[in-house]
Amino acid sequence: MRRLTLALIAAVALVAAVALPASSQTGETLALPNGWQPEGIASGPGKTLFVGSIPTGRVLRLDTRTGRTTQVVPQREGRAAIGLKYDRKRLFVAGGATGRAFVYDARTGRDIRDVALTDAPTFVNDVAITRRAAWFTDSRRPQLYRLALGKRGAPRASARTVPLSGDLQYDEDPENNEVNGIAATPDGRTLLVVQSNSGVLFRVDARTGGTTTIPLTGSQDRLPNADGILLHGRTLYVVQNRLNKVAVVTLDRALANGTIEREITHPAFDVPTTVARHGPYLYLPNARFGTPPSPDNEFAVVRVAR
Repeated sequence: MRRLTLALIAAVALVAAVALPASSQTGETLALPNGWQPEGIASGPGKTLFVGSIPTGRVLRLDTRTGRTTQVVPQREGRAAIGLKYDRKRLFVAGGATGRAFVYDARTGRDIRDVALTDAPTFVNDVAITRRAAWFTDSRRPQLYRLALGKRGAPRASARTVPLSGDLQYDEDPENNEVNGIAATPDGRTLLVVQSNSGVLFRVDARTGGTTTIPLTGSQDRLPNADGILLHGRTLYVVQNRLNKVAVVTLDRALANGTIEREITHPAFDVPTTVARHGPYLYLPNARFGTPPSPDNEFAVVRVAR
């Protein structure tokens, strides 16, 4: 996931039409509206996916059977949509350079929460959901943000900053993309994060913020250009965006070691960033980083067998 400035949000606002045309499904790709500039993707109920727009903060619903898209979250001034997750009829969205987290009603798009995570210049990149909290990564500062989920999962009005300690270290270069993707174990006690610039995978104690390196074996011992991650059982899918591939990592029971078993590639990949799962398939949005922004640019979600 890449760095975003509020200036870019304003500059690309012209792509924010209210009505979205139906997307077409062609083979293993699902078309998104032209100029969409996707980043995050999340699995919803049934065959539904949710896909965000980096510069406008919009979110659409995508039907994987028909390819039809419907706008759920409209453009709001000064917002962005980077990583996102669906949970209990809500969408949790990382706000990038805004330093905020947004929670929307997944059916109506109405605001549930707009939470300022930090007032410092930074980049809130991805989000994972546990039974008791939503966890957001910060790609500029060595910390996570914990947004507690109260009674019936209602998100609190403020978040707690959890400093990261242990093996994980951030460089002093503010241009580096540090911790990026995040996933959580079912019990919520352990988090997994990947550091884009080093390609190293870490285990995080959700109570203390302590980090431990997860050594990798197999075809390589690092995951360069790592972006979004998805944990399914003890299989971890790691999107390597500019390398146009997904590493499939098998973790041991203690989540202490991992083996890169294989890689998933596809001719239609064009800098995929994040990944969602429905049944036997993975879905990845093409962010096309490096392509100059234009309202005419074509974007798509690529479907591959997992």
